Amino acid sequence: MEYKDYYKTLGLASNATAEDIKKAYRKLMRKHHPDVNKARDAGDKAKEINEAYGVLGDAAKRTTYDALGSRARAGRPFQRADAGAAAHGGSGDDFFSDLFAHVGRRGSAFYARGEDMHASLFIDLADAYHGANRTVTLRVPQRDVQGRISTRERALDVPVPKGVLPGQQVRLAGQGHPGSGGAPPGDLFLEIGFNADARYRVEGRNVYEKLAVAPWEAALGAHIDVPTPSGDVQVSVPPGSQSGRKLRLKGRGIPGHPVGDLYLELEVVLPPASSPKARELYQTMARDLAFNPRAAVRV
Repeated sequence: MEYKDYYKTLGLASNATAEDIKKAYRKLMRKHHPDVNKARDAGDKAKEINEAYGVLGDAAKRTTYDALGSRARAGRPFQRADAGAAAHGGSGDDFFSDLFAHVGRRGSAFYARGEDMHASLFIDLADAYHGANRTVTLRVPQRDVQGRISTRERALDVPVPKGVLPGQQVRLAGQGHPGSGGAPPGDLFLEIGFNADARYRVEGRNVYEKLAVAPWEAALGAHIDVPTPSGDVQVSVPPGSQSGRKLRLKGRGIPGHPVGDLYLELEVVLPPASSPKARELYQTMARDLAFNPRAAVRV
């Protein structure tokens, strides 16, 4: 059976601390999770990372792995934990399950809660405003009645709370790695991230949104209907506005304590001079207004 170097999978040395292991796992999952990484092998890579963390992130399993895997790291053949298992043929999970086959026989010797699992969940900004329910699919370990461990795909319904921010975690109790010796499973922690959206920028609970306005709306003032994450609103653009001006809509940011604000960043957009009439209007403005935009910035 081919030896799997779980330390190499996580990019760590064999003397890595538990905190090092957790940090490496979370960093790699943020990079390779199929919801983020669209590479064809992202799912397989995420499975390898989850499998490695399922062993190295559990103190008892890591001790077993280090002890039984020392032969392979020393260049000696790695022996299957249960010779009879060879009769059933191989699979991609042979190393993971056979490594811990003996734990089922000795499982009563120790009682340990299952390790927590960590993954990423990306949501739309609107979900943070209103709350939502999302389904995530994970490859998770499971232990059969003989104590053998394998992995399976599992879909979970996740309630996304209103007001959640990027970097915060949603906890699903009892959805982590299985426990040992009859102990309860660990928990699943999903770190929230926002899907990319060119319309918005988020800073804490404040949200910034670009608002395109015509030159005459900026110069003369206007009332404009604006779609926002919390619904359509009508805003007043003050006369004489310039690009970059911010209009603050108090309490229209991400809900919370305190609630954030929404800032509309004005962007004056010029109509193209793509027709004779448009060019004539620009020529009239150039002649009659005698406006030099660079004069105001001279020092």
